[in-house]
Amino acid sequence: MEITRLAGLLSVLALTACNGVGQPNAVAAKNDVPTEWKFDFFTPKALPALVTFAVVQDADGTIYRFNTLNSTPDLPKVIDEWNDKDRAPGGYWNHVERPPKHILFCWDSIIDKKVYETHLTLSAAVVEKMRSPSGKSDPYNNTYDTLLIGLAPEGKVAVWLQGIGFEPNYRLTPSVMKTVSGDKLNICKGITRFSNGYEYGKDTEDFIKGKKYPYGSW
Repeated sequence: MEITRLAGLLSVLALTACNGVGQPNAVAAKNDVPTEWKFDFFTPKALPALVTFAVVQDADGTIYRFNTLNSTPDLPKVIDEWNDKDRAPGGYWNHVERPPKHILFCWDSIIDKKVYETHLTLSAAVVEKMRSPSGKSDPYNNTYDTLLIGLAPEGKVAVWLQGIGFEPNYRLTPSVMKTVSGDKLNICKGITRFSNGYEYGKDTEDFIKGKKYPYGSW
């Protein structure tokens, strides 16, 4: 990414930080919390999308750029509407050293055949929840250390905090959530993995046959 666009991206993050709700002061990590936090993307069944670029500013102000990200899988049980049970499988790349506060990401909506740019900011309460031990006793871990981000037709985005163990996931309302496309793209203008156009795979063609767009309530 050229220097001018990177400077613009940092300005966007700074503006989001100013306009967001109650960004907490950085505090020292506690001994009983993780050394990294994760964020994973997914889509409903057979409604594909692909996240191509992301920038994350963590709760201590460190900024991370991701040109390589985990896959954006579709979840076979997410049909017609979101649920609080299913989870993206994760991977190697999508992690930061402190809880994420601001996230900007570019994504190809293959089902919509367009590029979207999404900005989101998590509230101070959510960041603190991710920093702190849950107080629960379980065989997995005691901290809410993973964000789940669902991507649906019409550029719809939903966010959860992944539950611990067999808990359901917790649906979040970010303090800032904005998705744009077309001539409103800023950082994501020209960022795509499908410069030659989008085509549906057979699974998608079979799934949407006879159904009405956007193929559910998102």
